[in-house]
Amino acid sequence: MNTATATDGLSMARAIEDIVLAEAGPSEQKRTLTEPLVNALWDSGLMQFMNPAAAGGHEPNFSELIETWIEMARQDGSFGWIGIANLPSACFAAAYLPDEGFKQIFSANDNRVTMGGQFFPNGTGEKVEGGYKVTGAWQFGSGTGHSEYVCAGFLPMENGEMIMADETMPQMLVAVVPREQVKFTDGWFVQGLKGSGSYNYELIEVFVPESHTYPLFTRSPQRGGSLYKFGLMPLTGCGHAAWALGIARSAIDDVRELAISKVRMGDDSSVAHKLTFQKDLSLHEGQWRAARAGVLNIYTEMEERIAAGEELSPQMRADMRIAANFATDASREIVQWAHLAAGTTAIREGSRLERAFRDMYTGTQHAFISEKIYTEAGKLMLGLIEDSTAL
Repeated sequence: MNTATATDGLSMARAIEDIVLAEAGPSEQKRTLTEPLVNALWDSGLMQFMNPAAAGGHEPNFSELIETWIEMARQDGSFGWIGIANLPSACFAAAYLPDEGFKQIFSANDNRVTMGGQFFPNGTGEKVEGGYKVTGAWQFGSGTGHSEYVCAGFLPMENGEMIMADETMPQMLVAVVPREQVKFTDGWFVQGLKGSGSYNYELIEVFVPESHTYPLFTRSPQRGGSLYKFGLMPLTGCGHAAWALGIARSAIDDVRELAISKVRMGDDSSVAHKLTFQKDLSLHEGQWRAARAGVLNIYTEMEERIAAGEELSPQMRADMRIAANFATDASREIVQWAHLAAGTTAIREGSRLERAFRDMYTGTQHAFISEKIYTEAGKLMLGLIEDSTAL
């Protein structure tokens, strides 16, 4: 299929499915996406699809974005993870960087910028003339294996003291650094998501111009529409939910197809003829549909409210994160069922069911969909707190 004819994210993703499936194994062996797959992301338009229009992007609404992420993860877990790593990393920088930094990073490269990294402030940056000298070490820099620019969260310092945002909270910034200034320590030897290139890396007194930084929790885009008024946390949570739903979708589809022909040792009919499988198949299909609907409904509702001029409140953020966490939990249960129902097929290398199981149980270790999200949302519902940076 000619990828140049695809005009929306879902069509872009479907247009390169053959390449994704062919490169899934080689990407796992390489431990980062292969060059043909990275090229396909660019040729299809997917790599900059989430960007503001000023950075060559599509500025998708939440419905289109979620469906695109689901489709990418359905095809392959590592490919889907890149969808929620490289695409948002570039989108955040394109939306939030000051004009000078945007021109130097995006405009100077004709908006062809692949970006990944870790946003948690694991580094410090001593304020100097024109910027910061940043030092730190970051783990799980998703998508950095094939990125030209690397993001790194850090705490700005002045004369050895943290610069405070208010009386209780320090400032937190994100640095955008050229690959050649980054020291990679790798460490990406893992159970699942092997092809995502989520390397560890360090910066040692690297000068980062102030124009190449932006506030971690900003919801004030310098360019782009209402999507970018949600900020990093809600958008990242949405991505994790859609990724998990995509993995679960592939597991349901693959085990259903397998069940029609698979006859287990000692049985006289296929798995599809078992009443328990029939019941569990429809049960988990319903669970998947409900989880997907929950994510779509809450995110599109919030999108409409923000577009109408509302400010994003702590409760609105909590509602989105609850939906994302629930969808992830439901997806994990679905994948576990499919893995058991598939029998020995699901333990054989090269099977997408086997890869989906490994990918799901790797991806669900991420802090963005941890138990803490539920507890912080619960505290907010009970009036025990007024806000939380975790949400």
